[in-house]
Amino acid sequence: MTRCVPQSFAGHGQPLVMPIVSTALDYEAELCAIIGKRGRHVSRERALEHVIGYTLLNDGSIRDWQVRTPQWTLGKNFESSGAIGPEMVTADELPPGCRGLRLQGRLSGTVMQEASTSDMIFDVETTIEYLSKAFTLEPGDLIAMGTPAGIGFARTPQVFMKVGDVFEVEVEGIGTLRNPIAAEQA
Repeated sequence: MTRCVPQSFAGHGQPLVMPIVSTALDYEAELCAIIGKRGRHVSRERALEHVIGYTLLNDGSIRDWQVRTPQWTLGKNFESSGAIGPEMVTADELPPGCRGLRLQGRLSGTVMQEASTSDMIFDVETTIEYLSKAFTLEPGDLIAMGTPAGIGFARTPQVFMKVGDVFEVEVEGIGTLRNPIAAEQA
């Protein structure tokens, strides 16, 4: 859960916006769990009972602003810097906890990130158990599950999205989230 401001997300097919104040718009291809049942202090064994479905997320980050503030604040909340969608796939249509699905992030057709959801540092169950110790999970909450290796900031040389690019997040069984990159209008 890295965002606070709803307008920081664009929908499927809508442009991600390169802000006037930066050229360091980075991508993070992620699986997103959608909470369907309220819960606090949820055990790992019961965690998946709280997931109604899954969708895709590009946790776009304005890296030069992200390092100016605590990591999960301003750099993750520029308007239309991230994307979510294109639809929800119900949990019963996928393997438990979405284990074993191929996750891929592509920048203008080039694979930049690729992994299995089984390789996530924290699986869905562990993440729900952990988060629910701190706060009550509510129906409609979205949990971004983290991104695999290959983000632009960590590459040498660094690779950021630029105006005219298209970024795609694909998870096997869920679909493809696709967004063009556009310049912010003054």
